[in-house]
Amino acid sequence: MVGRAARVGHVGRRVLRSGICLGVALCFAATAARGEALPEALAKAYQSNPQLNAERARQRATDENVPQALAGYRPQIVASLSGGLQAVRNLLPDNTVQSATLKPWTIGVTVTQTLFNGFKTANSVRVAELQVQSGREALRNVGQGVLLDAVTAYTNVLANQSLVAAQRSNVAFLRETLSITQKRLNAGDVTPTDTAQAEARLNRGLADLNAAEVSLAISQATYTQVIGNPPAELRPAETVDRYLPRSRDDATGLAFKGHPAVLAAGFDVDVASTTIRVAESSLLPTITLQGSASRSSQADPTLGTFGTDQASILGQMNAPIYDGGAGASQTRQAKELAAQSRLVLDQVRNQARTAAVGAWVANEGAKIAVTASESEVRAATVALQGVQKEAQGGQRTTVDVLNSQQDLISAKARLIGAQRDRVIASYTLLSAIGRLDVKTLGLNTPDYLPEVHYHQVRDAWHGLRTPSGQ
Repeated sequence: MVGRAARVGHVGRRVLRSGICLGVALCFAATAARGEALPEALAKAYQSNPQLNAERARQRATDENVPQALAGYRPQIVASLSGGLQAVRNLLPDNTVQSATLKPWTIGVTVTQTLFNGFKTANSVRVAELQVQSGREALRNVGQGVLLDAVTAYTNVLANQSLVAAQRSNVAFLRETLSITQKRLNAGDVTPTDTAQAEARLNRGLADLNAAEVSLAISQATYTQVIGNPPAELRPAETVDRYLPRSRDDATGLAFKGHPAVLAAGFDVDVASTTIRVAESSLLPTITLQGSASRSSQADPTLGTFGTDQASILGQMNAPIYDGGAGASQTRQAKELAAQSRLVLDQVRNQARTAAVGAWVANEGAKIAVTASESEVRAATVALQGVQKEAQGGQRTTVDVLNSQQDLISAKARLIGAQRDRVIASYTLLSAIGRLDVKTLGLNTPDYLPEVHYHQVRDAWHGLRTPSGQ
């Protein structure tokens, strides 16, 4: 019995030494080959993520609401041209008939300038500008979500790669254990039960390895979708604790005041309030000034003239008396929508506060989980070494060594997951307070500035091509 136990302990020491060597080799390889770091992956996602680029295009379209509203201040010029054939048959007093085929034509131009429309244009411009402000905050919020998705995709690949390596080391341990056990069975040192137990653990290890490889393949596909390229050699990810608030109250205060979703909802309240004045403008008079000039030709021989030139300047005022109640209904509707937007703002603020508290607690819990998992791995390693030594003295069996090895692998898996969650939790908290952006992280990529396009199109009087050349 002592001889058998000594051989089991010898196998355990050999596999443990091989696992240590494998770990050292992997660490050296990761250090020697300069892989892609998390900031580099975030910069790529910020530049090429389709969701974020689509949101930028939406914001550029929202910018165009401002020049459309400003068009109400500008004159409207319309040119007209008409021409054709006209058959004329006249019956004269002497019962004679006179007929002719005419070719009338008219050309003219009309200029209309609105002088007053119940302040509709001014309020419409204000609404458009507030929509731009709200859209910018919505864009910033989407950018935060994309960066957080990139962090999650990066750390998932990193964690799953480590899990696959750990499971492969475990399978190697179980294969060697089964091989030695089978040799001892042939020599009559152990029973078939020992071999069956070692074989069962090997099959379990192969199943765990397959599950880890499947998870890795899925995370790699997600990485490609979010970042824009397949993952290569990834370097360990670091937390962003240096950018985080020092207390829960600081976190909730920052989220309540500065989260982009809260700011966007605040601008939406202003949009809804200003829309009330736009609706009320339909109940006020409208004053326009119109100038026109035209030339026409009839070529009718019965008329005293063959052509007419006209020019006119007309002022016009239209005052609504009764429109069937449409304007009043639109005003009441706008007031209700404004009340709704205020309630939505309160809701978004509460959600931001709750998200900040949850992110703070999760981040603090992740710190504890990492510390506990590290202690568990150290204890499981010591326990495995102790079981192997006891097996040498005949106090432990093959199953005891296998159980201890399984405990160590499980502890390592929990540590890998805790380290992944630790990084994600820190970035989630940074997102919850509204500061997960290129400038805060110091990413090596130009920051997208939506105000550049806004100023390019705000005062554009004409032109069909976009600033990008489309």
